Amino acid sequence: MARQSRAIRTREALEQSAAEVFAREGFVRASLPLISQAAGVSRGALHFHFGSKDDLARAIEKEAGARMERVLARVQENQGRAALQLVVDATHGLMEGVANDAVVRAGFRLDADVARESSVDLWGRWRAWVRAMLVRAERSGGAGGPGCPGSRRGARSSWP
Repeated sequence: MARQSRAIRTREALEQSAAEVFAREGFVRASLPLISQAAGVSRGALHFHFGSKDDLARAIEKEAGARMERVLARVQENQGRAALQLVVDATHGLMEGVANDAVVRAGFRLDADVARESSVDLWGRWRAWVRAMLVRAERSGGAGGPGCPGSRRGARSSWP
């Protein structure tokens, strides 16, 4: 049991250090020796958990995607709020993650890195969610929702 616990801690340390290095250096300049050194583990331990730098990047992107989805889920719990307010709240939550969470910051940097193909498409998922919320806002009578100044009930949609 102690061995399994140590393996979990090692993997978590590798993911955190990889996120910090990817966020700071980008995919190309990040090196496995730098990541393992930052985590305080051997390169052998790194290769035990991750077969390649791309495998490690995919794990970071996947976790960043999960964290983004948690932000969106928390925001959507406020169903009574106007859709545009949900977009504002989600943007604040996501930007807080980018500012304070190396995994989220690295996930978005990796997703936009032209040196590799993203496995998660964080930017695409974010754009799709925002678009869905803006369509919802428009269908509910305008950007602010029913009863909000500037509401355009009956106005022709500009969305395709």
